[in-house]
Amino acid sequence: MTRASSRRPGPPTRTERGIPEATVARLPVYLRALTALSDNGIATASSEDLATAAGVNSAKLRKDLSYLGSYGTRGVGYDVEYLRYQIAREIGVTQDWAVVIVGIGNLGHALANYSGFGTRGFRIVALLDADPDLVGERIGDMEVRDFAQLEEIVETDRVSIGVITTPAGPAQEVCDRLVAAGVTSILNFAPVVLSVPDGVDIRKVDLSIELQILAYHEQRKSGEAALPQVPELPAMNGLTDLPSVGGGVGA
Repeated sequence: MTRASSRRPGPPTRTERGIPEATVARLPVYLRALTALSDNGIATASSEDLATAAGVNSAKLRKDLSYLGSYGTRGVGYDVEYLRYQIAREIGVTQDWAVVIVGIGNLGHALANYSGFGTRGFRIVALLDADPDLVGERIGDMEVRDFAQLEEIVETDRVSIGVITTPAGPAQEVCDRLVAAGVTSILNFAPVVLSVPDGVDIRKVDLSIELQILAYHEQRKSGEAALPQVPELPAMNGLTDLPSVGGGVGA
């Protein structure tokens, strides 16, 4: 997942509590690892065990958890259930968050059918679309509603999180409507960078970028990453006129 958005002014690097944003991004990973350990009946875990389960090094994990005031017990490790509660409370999933999904295409359908939101503190209260052919369609136990009802839904259900799964074209307008209605956190799946005012948090998920990053690593592993050598050209007035080489990967 990438954090790519246009914000006025730029986002701070630390939360109000003083936890670095990079640490905040890893807390859900630790929570998932702790949940798996708990489900397997493990009551305590060393920093090494928890770091391995989370895919980070133990020094980074200990540093991250120190921001929560959790240092574990020397020779014993961390109490899995207590640490899970600490992290869940810190990232806010001990309470119920109302969420709307806007754009019920293929991706919107998939998210609407995902059963894992409810167990993680997120309650999908509405599926919205502007296409009259989709309005009224049932997905699971929910019915797609008209996007025109957004403001009413946000106020009635106290929605604070919006998920945008529209094409790029209407995404900024949808974002603006969500913000104007009072939504303060947005998860954006649309392939476009969205502009939001200060005080609104936005996270961007771009699967194509993630695949391109993987393709880069695959290319390096296969030994095909090296650029072909630039052929030497005849010297001109004592200087070698080389062609410019440009390029890069846009994010």
